[in-house]
Amino acid sequence: MSRESEQTNRRLLRARDAMDRAYTEPLDIPALARIALVSDAHFIRTFKDTFGETPHRYLQRRRVERAMNLLRETDQSVTDICMTVGFTSLGTFSRTFRDVVGQSPSEFRAAGSAPAVPTCFTKRWSRPSSFGEAPRRVG
Repeated sequence: MSRESEQTNRRLLRARDAMDRAYTEPLDIPALARIALVSDAHFIRTFKDTFGETPHRYLQRRRVERAMNLLRETDQSVTDICMTVGFTSLGTFSRTFRDVVGQSPSEFRAAGSAPAVPTCFTKRWSRPSSFGEAPRRVG
């Protein structure tokens, strides 16, 4: 790996870390690109090449991951969880959640918590890895 690509990866990691810290906030590409010290278009392209998904999809997946935890661990309403994790529309939250997880937030909650296994395994197993991976329902 060249020194230049190593520097680019570090800057992209800084931007991704900022997304992880502030996932509940409205984040935009220009702000994230400034953190990575690149143009908006270059940021989107290199982020996707490096992490396998666009910054927007990464942020949505991060929010859904947090929502999954809140649905399992709290009795907050789905609407409250939607707003807590950074979505501004319940419809967008529900559609995105279903795309990532394969169930609506209410169905996910009704299915109950994960089986009693070590937390590290549960988190790895239940963490959504990317958009479009949830099995499609037929019918």
